Amino acid sequence: MLQPVDALLRCEGRHRIGGMDIPWGQLLVMIGAGGFVYGIVMGSYAGRPLQALYSGIKVPLFLGVSTMICLPSFYVICALLGLRSDFSAAFRGILAAQATLTLCLASLAPITEVIYLSIDHYQLATLINGLQFALATIGGQWTLARHYYPLIQANPRHRLAKSTWLVVYIFVAIQMAWVLRPFIGAPSLTPSFFREDALSNAYVVVTQTILEVLGLPAR
Repeated sequence: MLQPVDALLRCEGRHRIGGMDIPWGQLLVMIGAGGFVYGIVMGSYAGRPLQALYSGIKVPLFLGVSTMICLPSFYVICALLGLRSDFSAAFRGILAAQATLTLCLASLAPITEVIYLSIDHYQLATLINGLQFALATIGGQWTLARHYYPLIQANPRHRLAKSTWLVVYIFVAIQMAWVLRPFIGAPSLTPSFFREDALSNAYVVVTQTILEVLGLPAR
C-alpha cells in the first residue's frame, strides 16, 4: 500500500525522473488523500467535526484548483521559451511536487493535533498551520528540484520557466486560499465552507489594510 509513496519520495519505479508516462492515478490519490488527512486535523481546532470535514475537502481542492488554473499560463511560457517538447516532463515534476507536499502535510498532522490539544489560542493555531505548510512546501520543492535538474542541465531556459511557474502559482494560491477560507475557523464562528465575503480579493483587502494603517484614504 505504501509502495507508491516510497517510490514517489525516492523517485523510483513509475515515479522515476524522466519516466515516459505520468502515473496520474497514484499522484492524484496521494494529493487527495494527503490533503484530506491534514485538512481534517487542520479544521479540528476547538473540536468541531463539521469544520474538520470542510477543511478536509478544501485542502486538496485548494492545491488542485490552484495548479490547474496556472497550467495554461505555464504551457504558454514553456512554448515561448521553446520548451514545449519538455512540458510533459515539467508537468510530471509539478504533480510529483504537489503529491510530496501533501504527503509531508499528512506526516505532520499528528504533530498539529498534539499542539491543538496543548493550546487554547486561535492565532497560535493559525501560525502553527502556516509553519506546517511552509515545512511541507520545502519537501515539495525538493522533489520539484530533483525533477527539474536534468531539464535545466539540458536547457538552462528551464530555470526561468521553473521560476515563472513558482511566481504564478504563489500569486494564484494566495487568492485561492483567501476564497476558500476558513480552513481552521475561529471557535466563535459557525462552521462554514465559505465566508460571506468569499469572492473578495485578497490583494485588495491587504492593500486597503495597509492604507488604513498608514492613515491614507482607501479607494
